[in-house]
Amino acid sequence: MAKDFFHDQVKIALQKDGWLITHDPYQLRYGVADIYIDLGAEPAIAAEKAGHKIAVEIKSFAGGSTISEFHTALGQFLNYRIALEVSNEPERILYLAVPTDTYQLFLRFEPAKTVIHRYEVRLIIFNPNQEVIEQWIE
Repeated sequence: MAKDFFHDQVKIALQKDGWLITHDPYQLRYGVADIYIDLGAEPAIAAEKAGHKIAVEIKSFAGGSTISEFHTALGQFLNYRIALEVSNEPERILYLAVPTDTYQLFLRFEPAKTVIHRYEVRLIIFNPNQEVIEQWIE
């Protein structure tokens, strides 16, 4: 399993934001397939984030066609969300982590904006150079 180009930057950004990385990757069984979501995390200080558990799928959008990469990321996100819902940890919330420039130049506009809203895709917007999370979008 190959790690995304920004895997380490997102991991560091989550840790800076107060998350403890519990899985790298987060593996679960879905039917006959093994699923590998990039990261699993929990709050480092439980009182701070009220016991939330998250899974994070990281996408760099560094390939050719942004719209094609968005289609792939969306399909993967939806499949992973269903896998989490039927897993032993259905309370774990799935996020799609994307770099700031991808969000600013593509995801906040149509048609991606409507798709993200309709399918309730939770986003983590991260700055790969500074290794920080700039925004959580529920």
